[in-house]
Amino acid sequence: MPVLTGPQKAEFEKTGCLVAENAVTQEQLSSLRNTFSNWVEESRAHAKAYGETYDKRPRFDVEPGHSADHPALRRVASPTELAEDYWDVVTNSAMTEMIADLVGNDLRFHHSKINSKLPKTATTVKWHQDFTFDPHSNDDLITALLFMDDVTEENGPLQIVPGTHKGPLHSLWQDGIFTGAIDATTSADLEAQSTNATGPAGSVCLMHARLAHASAANHSDKPRTLFISAIAAADAIPLAPIPLPSIHMGKIIRGREPGRIRSIPFEMEMPEIPKGASFFEQQAMQ
Repeated sequence: MPVLTGPQKAEFEKTGCLVAENAVTQEQLSSLRNTFSNWVEESRAHAKAYGETYDKRPRFDVEPGHSADHPALRRVASPTELAEDYWDVVTNSAMTEMIADLVGNDLRFHHSKINSKLPKTATTVKWHQDFTFDPHSNDDLITALLFMDDVTEENGPLQIVPGTHKGPLHSLWQDGIFTGAIDATTSADLEAQSTNATGPAGSVCLMHARLAHASAANHSDKPRTLFISAIAAADAIPLAPIPLPSIHMGKIIRGREPGRIRSIPFEMEMPEIPKGASFFEQQAMQ
């Protein structure tokens, strides 16, 4: 039975983005937050990125200035591998049913991460499109950003430019370097047209993978933590190595394996897999 209404689906089609409330139960939300709080406490004992992912890179990334007194844990790679509550949200939540309403009943898991902006932390996300990091044979690929905290105008919300999912794919290469960010001139134009995606904890921002987006630093006293899952129609096949490989990559999380590939025409440059803990290091090169 559909979870999203007709007007909600029409909004997503038009803008490439939809914020929907009650994407998880209160019990699921509380569990996610408690687990993440434990990881923040653990991070106080580390001065730099630590842990190990499926491909042997650091799992926990901290921003410059992180300390025991002022923790700035900004990325947890593939949290579904570490905590069953995160995998439960991917496989058993209204969030996933909403994605099925948008791209079809058969869904394939691509990757997940937590991006956090703890109070008074400086990390920004520069303008980019997820599809140019994660190209697939077709673009029925949703980035689901689950709000683990209330997301407000003050705590570094997602910035989007509605309708850009129907526009060009912008290069993430600048002067021969993969920066993971759109060039400065285009980014300034996008910034001028942007709007913020806000909502209460437990909401999800469903974003088309081709939508141009960014986010600013969190200058407030409130955290802004997102559990981000990239989930595709099952007949959308990855065309580049997964930047956050995990034991769950490629798994069918809803419906069945279609046994077919659907493709659309597009051209873009190949992305570059981060060598360090996260793409934040790539974006720092611009």
